[in-house]
Amino acid sequence: MNGSMLRDVTDDEVDTFWRDGIVCLRGLLDPKLLHDMSDPVATLVQTNGVADLSAMGDAIAASGQRVQREDVPDSGRGKFFAGVDHWLEHREFRDFSCHSALPAIAGRIMRSTRIHLWEDSVLFKESGTVERTAWHQDLGYFHCDGTKICTMWCPLDSVTEDSGAVRFVVGSHSWPDIYQPNFFVSSMVIPGTEGTAVPDVESMSQRGECQIVTFDTEPGDVTIHHARTIHGAGPNTSTRQRRAISLRYCGDDTVYLTRPGSPKKAHHHNVVEGAELHDDDCPIVWRRG
Repeated sequence: MNGSMLRDVTDDEVDTFWRDGIVCLRGLLDPKLLHDMSDPVATLVQTNGVADLSAMGDAIAASGQRVQREDVPDSGRGKFFAGVDHWLEHREFRDFSCHSALPAIAGRIMRSTRIHLWEDSVLFKESGTVERTAWHQDLGYFHCDGTKICTMWCPLDSVTEDSGAVRFVVGSHSWPDIYQPNFFVSSMVIPGTEGTAVPDVESMSQRGECQIVTFDTEPGDVTIHHARTIHGAGPNTSTRQRRAISLRYCGDDTVYLTRPGSPKKAHHHNVVEGAELHDDDCPIVWRRG
């Protein structure tokens, strides 16, 4: 899969990531790499290998909590599916996250000498999905800390704002706070977690206090955001599906840090507070030559 990269990452793109906390790399990958993941993603959905976040949203709404969704009829309503750590059991996802050009791209963007895989994730909004992805920051979900942690978002479909393109708060990776993680379809925080509430970035943007950007993307484009960058996404009101594989990579200075209340990974057996990530838990998938 290493031949899947169609061009080099530029110095300007690296600088943009560190300045803005988000960069869109256009035409970077051979679209075939993404098309080949369509069947593995479909298999996950068909075999209940991903969670139904729409059903979770219904349960949250039934409890009286607010859910981030559009006020539209349920007829023809699509579902929002998501799952993590498919690389552990499925060769296709392991090859995609560990043996493609993607780890090397993460190393270049983060100016790192090595890259660990933290997790992979599937994010699938069917046509007619009413749920929004609530504004959140990835780092609060991860039991680690460091300046070189990123998320790569690889679309399998043409993605536009009406199909649920991800929105990013420019420069929020440099804000000082770690924000409490939420349930994605609701701004309700996960009980027992620590941190501050995600600010109302929509209102801040209207007042000119921050900038929100989004990108129309095609298979072969990749967005990369810092683990501290605040982001969210809209519903899929289009007639198209919106599938993406998201990869979370860690670089040189990443260490274990337990974050109370955040879900732990059952396959992490070598956690030592403040120590570098262990290769058995978080495999080294790239080293600078």
